[in-house]
Amino acid sequence: MLQGARRTITNFPVAYLGRSRTRSIGFLSCCLIRRLQFPRLLLLGVTCHAVVCSLWRPGLAGSASLLHLHSNKSNPEQGYCEREVRLASSLDFWTLSSENLIAVLPIDPVKENYVRKVKNCVFSIAFPTPFKSRVHLVAVSKQVLEDILDLDLSVSETDDFIQLVSGEKIVPGSIPLAHRYGGHQFGIWADQLGDGRAHLIGIYMNRQGEKWELQLKGSGKTPYSRNGDGRAVLRSSVREFLCSEAMYYLRIPTSRAASLVVSDDAVWRDQFYNGNVVKERGAVVLRVAKSWFRIGSLEILAHYGELDLLRMLLDFIIQEHFPSIDVKEPNRYLDFFSTVVSETAQLIALWMSVGFAHGVCNTDNFSLLSITIDYGPFGFMEAYNPDFVPNTSDDERRYKIGNQANIGMFNLNKLLQALNPLLDPRQKQLAAQILEGYPILYDTRFRELFKAKLGLLGKSKGDDDLIAFLLHLMEKTEADFTMTFRQLSEITQSQLQELSIPQQFWALKMISKHKLFPAWVSQYLLRLKSNMNDSDSERRKRMTSPSPPASSSPSFPEAFCS
Repeated sequence: MLQGARRTITNFPVAYLGRSRTRSIGFLSCCLIRRLQFPRLLLLGVTCHAVVCSLWRPGLAGSASLLHLHSNKSNPEQGYCEREVRLASSLDFWTLSSENLIAVLPIDPVKENYVRKVKNCVFSIAFPTPFKSRVHLVAVSKQVLEDILDLDLSVSETDDFIQLVSGEKIVPGSIPLAHRYGGHQFGIWADQLGDGRAHLIGIYMNRQGEKWELQLKGSGKTPYSRNGDGRAVLRSSVREFLCSEAMYYLRIPTSRAASLVVSDDAVWRDQFYNGNVVKERGAVVLRVAKSWFRIGSLEILAHYGELDLLRMLLDFIIQEHFPSIDVKEPNRYLDFFSTVVSETAQLIALWMSVGFAHGVCNTDNFSLLSITIDYGPFGFMEAYNPDFVPNTSDDERRYKIGNQANIGMFNLNKLLQALNPLLDPRQKQLAAQILEGYPILYDTRFRELFKAKLGLLGKSKGDDDLIAFLLHLMEKTEADFTMTFRQLSEITQSQLQELSIPQQFWALKMISKHKLFPAWVSQYLLRLKSNMNDSDSERRKRMTSPSPPASSSPSFPEAFCS
């Protein structure tokens, strides 16, 4: 079970156990932290891209050749075109390719797989290490297989699939790669890091023309393994599978999890960092993302003065993942940095809105595409506590939940330092000004999310104080963060006005014990009256309805477990 996940706001269907019965795992779905004392500016808009119904196009990325797309009559009630798709029923005609990366970016000339210092490249060729014992499929995401990878669910029951997702088999045409990157860990430059237990097994282009990078985690040693064994254990792999999928359904940009397998191979871990090493079972997660490039991908090149390679990688990233930026534009790196600053502020505000603490916000774990990656010792906050830390090894509480926005600023500053060698004096000055605007972007988005949780419409100069007041009461009473906002969406204004909190609203009842609760209720009800053309029933309906996601609308499909 995920750390901190206890109560349900939105039921997230997770498993058909034994292919016959359904269970659901609920996730915390609302949470906000005391706002930072930052100046205010307008938040830059975050572009949302509509999903386009289109046939896949052959290219450098892999694809499937068994797809047939048929358009049906549109459904005016649901607002999308229905499609009948024949999904690939085997891996025979389903391909991956690494050409999109290796045709442009230099590869480590050393082909042997041993731990070493690597320079003047972006990737090393590294093959996964198969398990020695039998491998069992634990879970697979039906939605990821069908909607992203164009695979019928039945494929997950084949030996070919098990061999692919465990690292035993490589799809013809693909060359597995380990990515070289560095990073600042807990504020200190850690030099070369890299994919120490992950293998990028190829890129797949699906029927919608989307490219997805497939990566195995826990699949064995690479040149970047340092002192590690290259393995992951079932305990942490289950957490990553569940949380990455849950974050997607909470409308937060994230990598996805396609499958989870486990073996009987022994993996030794000091779970609680107390010197007590125990035997656990080795596991592998197949995870997918549009890109795994991170701030550390650029830091390592700037650190070693590999500026031509830095420029080459940046241009590749911009051309592949930032279509609004002209790769021939002289200010492209400035535009790139501005976008990353804006979207990082957006991402961290979203984390805070669901009480998510990443736990290890190092620069090597911060995506350049501003998606949530590398689920390590994360946690969802229960009782409201800005000092909540899910990482037991974070003795200085650097990555406590209330400090995540500040860490975002630190990491973006390290990104700027990596970009500086490619900027002229004027661009450096403008980039510094962009970074200075980050706190305002974060504060603005943070405020928008809180207001939505409280059912507030329009603007009022007292909104910040109203939010801060509630958080103060929650902190003093140690109220459950998720359920406080949930119950505010269910209780009526008349019940609040009379201060008669029914027992089922136990989180609000806890806050009501504070002597200042009546004063907050009075301010809240007065603010609700300023909502134009609104009713109490509409407010409650609005507060319990999920917001539209950043991209396409998910249909909340199941993940299947065996």
